Amino acid sequence: MDYFLITTVLVALSAIFGYINVRFLKLPNTIGLMLITIVFTFAVLGLSYFDSTLLNAEKYIITHIDFKTVLLDVMLSFLLFAGALHTNFEQLKVQRGPVLAFSTLGVLTSTFLVGTVMYYVLMLFGLDVAYIYCLLFGALISPTDPIAVLGILKQAGVPKKLETKIVGESLFNDGVGVVVFLTIYQIASLGSENVAAVDVAILFGQEVIGGIALGLLLGWVTFRLMRSIDDYDIEVIITLAAVMVGTAVAQYFHLSAPLAMVTAGLMVGMDTVRDSAMSEITESYVDKFWELIDILLNTILFVLIGMEMLVLTFEGNYILAGLLAIPIILLCRFTSLLLPINFFKKKLNFVPNTNLIMTWGGLRGGISIALALGLTEVMHRDLFLVITYIVVVFSILVQGLTVSKLVKKLKV
Repeated sequence: MDYFLITTVLVALSAIFGYINVRFLKLPNTIGLMLITIVFTFAVLGLSYFDSTLLNAEKYIITHIDFKTVLLDVMLSFLLFAGALHTNFEQLKVQRGPVLAFSTLGVLTSTFLVGTVMYYVLMLFGLDVAYIYCLLFGALISPTDPIAVLGILKQAGVPKKLETKIVGESLFNDGVGVVVFLTIYQIASLGSENVAAVDVAILFGQEVIGGIALGLLLGWVTFRLMRSIDDYDIEVIITLAAVMVGTAVAQYFHLSAPLAMVTAGLMVGMDTVRDSAMSEITESYVDKFWELIDILLNTILFVLIGMEMLVLTFEGNYILAGLLAIPIILLCRFTSLLLPINFFKKKLNFVPNTNLIMTWGGLRGGISIALALGLTEVMHRDLFLVITYIVVVFSILVQGLTVSKLVKKLKV
């Protein structure tokens, strides 16, 4: 089975599961696809007692796809650009203070809170895990997933100014979270005694500042090229080239590709850029093209997440730790948002219960699983992968299904 056939199977399953969801379940696509895929995988496992053909085929697909590479190095750039392109830049500009604080201070605070609490919790279960590895888990689980958030918030009825905060935070904290994870990963791999504070600062600055600078350059070049012509076909291809070339450049120079794509997408999506660089028909084609890319990759991604359960090592202690991690992570997120919200609510008009809605609406998704898959056996990969998967499934299926009900109940 080659990569074309694997891709064909994934797209076919995505189409079938998507049809079942839209036709019968009528859930948000993100939730419906993951739920149907998990049920399908359980059915395949049950069927394997009589005939293991389907199970072997599904295992073959999962083992021949490097989920971490596919998501972080390929899919993520397209998804973040598409999400940023359709984000209201003017609203985001107004909310830039809290968004910046949530995506930096919030992620760092949550990383250390989650890592510290989980260190002691795992000790209670008799699991001897070094503190630095618990911090790694804190780093991979703290960022909210823009892919999951964008898909669900559209149908949740969240007020626009609060939606902007949650979406803006998820777009940027994803890039920051990946950088924090990579920084701690390097310290864990080399040993803290071999990594100087200045090296950490340089790595962090290179990834973050370099990524944003690359995004600004990409956005400006894309704008200049699109403004100089009036041909919607070529202009769509220019936006596609910007994402692909930008990702390749970011990976080559070790810059943050997620932050570069978010920055470039926000620039190209600005009203002033749209008005001066795109005709009406070009704007329509660019939007529709990236909406299609967004939907297609989202669909495949959540089918893959559902299938990833086949590679997990389920043990009693791992499952209990995962279940206990859910309230811990929610409480740590709530705590990490307190300072930025209390600081900015005097300057900006926050809707009531902002912290509660942002905590429950801050969903985890494929990015956390991809980072967990990147851990080594020494870093307790199997343990943290099971915990991460349980947290992500709860986040998408339970939080995702109830966030709109929470908004209505709080009468926001």
